[in-house]
Amino acid sequence: MCGILAVLGCSDDSQAKRVRVLELSRRLRHRGPDWSGIYQNGDNYLAHQRLAIVDPDSGDQPLFNEDKTIVVTVNGEIYNHEELRKRLKNHKFHTGSDCEVIAHLYEEHGEEFVDMLDGVFSFVLLNTKDNSFMVARDAIGVTPLYIGWGLDGSVWVSSEMKGLNEDCEHFESFPPGNLYSSKSGGFKQWYNPPWYNEVVPSTPYEPLALRRAFEDAVVKRLMSDVPFGVLLSGGLDSSLVAAITARHLEETKASKLHSFCVGLEGSPDLKAGKEVAEYLGTEHHEFHFTVQDGIDAIEDVIFHVETYDVTTIRASTPMFLMSRKIKSLGVKMVLSGEGSDEIFGGYLYFHKAPNKQELHQETCRKIKALHKYDCLRANKATSAFGLEARVPFLDKEFINTAMSLDPESKMIKPEEKRIEKWVLRKAFDDDERPYLPKHILYRQKEQFSDGVGYSWIDGLKAHAAENVNDRMMSNAAHIFPHNTPLTKEAYYYRMIFERFFPQNSARLTVPGGATVACSTAKAVEWDASWSNNMDPSGRAAIGVHVSAYDGSKVALPVQPLKAINDLPMMRGQGVVIQT
Repeated sequence: MCGILAVLGCSDDSQAKRVRVLELSRRLRHRGPDWSGIYQNGDNYLAHQRLAIVDPDSGDQPLFNEDKTIVVTVNGEIYNHEELRKRLKNHKFHTGSDCEVIAHLYEEHGEEFVDMLDGVFSFVLLNTKDNSFMVARDAIGVTPLYIGWGLDGSVWVSSEMKGLNEDCEHFESFPPGNLYSSKSGGFKQWYNPPWYNEVVPSTPYEPLALRRAFEDAVVKRLMSDVPFGVLLSGGLDSSLVAAITARHLEETKASKLHSFCVGLEGSPDLKAGKEVAEYLGTEHHEFHFTVQDGIDAIEDVIFHVETYDVTTIRASTPMFLMSRKIKSLGVKMVLSGEGSDEIFGGYLYFHKAPNKQELHQETCRKIKALHKYDCLRANKATSAFGLEARVPFLDKEFINTAMSLDPESKMIKPEEKRIEKWVLRKAFDDDERPYLPKHILYRQKEQFSDGVGYSWIDGLKAHAAENVNDRMMSNAAHIFPHNTPLTKEAYYYRMIFERFFPQNSARLTVPGGATVACSTAKAVEWDASWSNNMDPSGRAAIGVHVSAYDGSKVALPVQPLKAINDLPMMRGQGVVIQT
């Protein structure tokens, strides 16, 4: 992933302003350490920090049309760029970059071309002929993007909040599946698939059709001119991504696949990841971290991921640590399994979905919110070290296929041996040529923050209890009236976030509301007992997770807790009491 920054229509075209734009663009250099570029036309500035994945030799940005009147700065990948180039026979291309098609498509179709792009992207396009511009973000929000407005009437666009938060009077997260046009002065939703209105679909479940759709989504994301690998936790989603990738590389006689896993010593993910890697024959790399390693990284994680959401920070930290190790091995791109749980109702709280309509509507809500949670985590935690994460489950065509299924097929029915994500498991249950061992294919869902080791979350809670006292909590609503933290862990993260991003606009970019095991606030209503155990961990799904928290007990610290890695932290407990 790259980093983009644009300042459009500002009242200052001086050298000092250019220097300021360059300074702000450098704050995004971790996203694109390979090259920097800036373009200025009057009072418009387009800057770019490049991570070179496709055409590393000639694809530096900004990119142009033939006469350089159309200028574009892009973060993302366009997987169907070769097909689009064939349609643009009358155009001359200057680079092999997959993103150059954007400038030429605009020449042909104006602002109506965005839905033609098959990929993930955030871009700013400037038409120097009439000084107009447009901004667009991909369908689900896999790539991060923020938009802000200056007092001088300028419009600011940045891949990360830190590129514009100090210079804008107001800024916000750019809505996924939308474009912003200077001609209309507002947003327009370009992505509006049938599932978006949450009407219950009725397409019968066809296992092979679902399998083919996902295989296509994975294979198209292997477009790369640099070394790549897969993140492999040993759960269903990452294992399927790895299995399809390994099979494709074997069939095409390509190089051996590298796989990567992170966890505390003895964690569920390390064990399962190693087993899957041995089955698939990947070159496997295990990275171990301690609870203290994670705690030491929390401030860096919050600075890079730009959130105070508890579950996002819990999961981002091991991913952040692993990304640094992966990049040190010379790998620049990895495939990851985000999005499956939202599409198929894979979180454990979906066991309590009362009917197929409620299940379908909850999956719709979850997908629409992904840009605030897992997409944000997967992108920014890896981009902190110039590593790109690609997420095949969030392929636009695959989502359309999966979300058109009659949601009755996604309902969890233990009496019929249908566990969470049964439709996906069944699609890849092939006895003749197995993708995965049966026990991996039907392994219970583990959220990433749980799977790296249960004591990770327990240790975070203990550390927060050392740093946030009861008096601080009693005044939380006065100090943080918006999204008031309800736990000491949430308060601790919020203090760090506010130090980096003190603006009111910044705190408004982070979602809030009641949640259990990563549910939306609406789904909390499915089970009355959940209101007494509001925690985003999968273990909060009492009566579902095999290591669920004890719903009848709440562990209260009797003295400050220490997050020491060698303390015996018992599986299934919310915190550890040091006596």
